[in-house]
Amino acid sequence: MLEFIKDLDTQLLLAVNRAQSPFLDEVMVFVSERTTWIPAYVLLIGFLIYEFRRRAVLLLPLVIAGVGLADIITSRLFKPYFARLRPCHDAEVSGLLHLPNGCGGQFGFLSSHASNSFALAVFLAVALAPERFRALKISAFLWAILMSYSRVYLGAHYPGDVLGGAAAGGLLGWAAAAAYRHLAARHAPRFL
Repeated sequence: MLEFIKDLDTQLLLAVNRAQSPFLDEVMVFVSERTTWIPAYVLLIGFLIYEFRRRAVLLLPLVIAGVGLADIITSRLFKPYFARLRPCHDAEVSGLLHLPNGCGGQFGFLSSHASNSFALAVFLAVALAPERFRALKISAFLWAILMSYSRVYLGAHYPGDVLGGAAAGGLLGWAAAAAYRHLAARHAPRFL
């Protein structure tokens, strides 16, 4: 069964990676670069401060904690523990890959990009009132999906790395949002 899953992971990777074009290369590199998403996160923080004012005092530390934990857990715990090579470092697969952005670090399980972006998307979906900010929530999930897809397209991660990262990030985002809702309801209902 494990061999079947590994083969499926490799076949899905190759299918996504080979669906290439110069335009998609540029888009996927752009999406994966820190110079793209760090400014986007800074703008989001500014928007949350503007929109939530005093509530941002509770909201921001928890969203930052959720995303930060997602990054730390995937990068410093999972990757070294499982030591699963990124596809671009795997001798069995690397020669078959199109690598428009080179190759990242040695290990890829779990994807930090997927974990971080899904932690943020799930946090926003759970923490913010259901009837408000639909466009922001949808945009966050679309961004997380595009970010995750880009990692497979670029040959940096197997699909399983990305799915695992998305699940871990989603769980951490949910936990941080649940903490926000609990603390806001208990100590200051005006924070909800």
